[in-house]
Amino acid sequence: MSEVKDITPNKLLLLGIIGGLVGIYASPYFPTAGALGAMCAVIWGADAVRRVAKYGLGTGVPSIGQLALGMGIIAAMFSLAVVKSVALAGPVLALVIALIIGLVIGWIAQNIINMRIPIMIRGMTEIAGAGVLIILGFSSSVVGDYVFSDFISRVFDNGVILAVFWVGTLAMAHPFNACLGPDEKQKRLLFLAVSTGAITTSLMGIAAIMTPALANTALVTPAMSAVITIVVGIILWLIFYKKFWNEVYKDASVVAGTGLLPKTEA
Repeated sequence: MSEVKDITPNKLLLLGIIGGLVGIYASPYFPTAGALGAMCAVIWGADAVRRVAKYGLGTGVPSIGQLALGMGIIAAMFSLAVVKSVALAGPVLALVIALIIGLVIGWIAQNIINMRIPIMIRGMTEIAGAGVLIILGFSSSVVGDYVFSDFISRVFDNGVILAVFWVGTLAMAHPFNACLGPDEKQKRLLFLAVSTGAITTSLMGIAAIMTPALANTALVTPAMSAVITIVVGIILWLIFYKKFWNEVYKDASVVAGTGLLPKTEA
């Protein structure tokens, strides 16, 4: 795995938190913004997975993604339920609780389970934070707000939360699994993370068509919002998968250019 970081972890952390929260809070006016915010969290989370998994988790990468989204669901729904009367506080409280849960689990993994991964505590904290923003962001793009009762009726009761959980997990965990190896690079991984986040965005648009978003304060109709979400997801997927593909070709050419292995030892 390459140690070169084109973007520092702190910058990606700010992208995930600020972008994620802005998207969630903008979802009542423009539901697609919720999915775009979730994409910021996917990018942040994918890099956090990369930094933890480089110590040899291997097949544990999908598991750590499911753990992140599991922590996210618990933190999100608990927080939204607690602050029903002050909905604005929900997303921020959910993020704080998720970060605390991640911190505790990271500490247990490092000091009790003794996994001996130097950045385990910070890594699990970040992954949990990204997980809750992914849950809230993609769900709010379907619902059209971040109110607890609407989440229950429009995301949980109809089973959409299953898609948010599984596809959100893949969006965050798949990039490192796909790029895993000694020639893995952050730039290629992040391009793929945007691509997987974009695919999930389009799926959320399809879910929104089947579960029309609330339009009390929205700038566009629920149907139009759903179509915009699908189209934006497809466009971003095409752009960033092409960028990922170009990076794959460039890195592969470097390996191919080294020549064939000698038939006999020198």
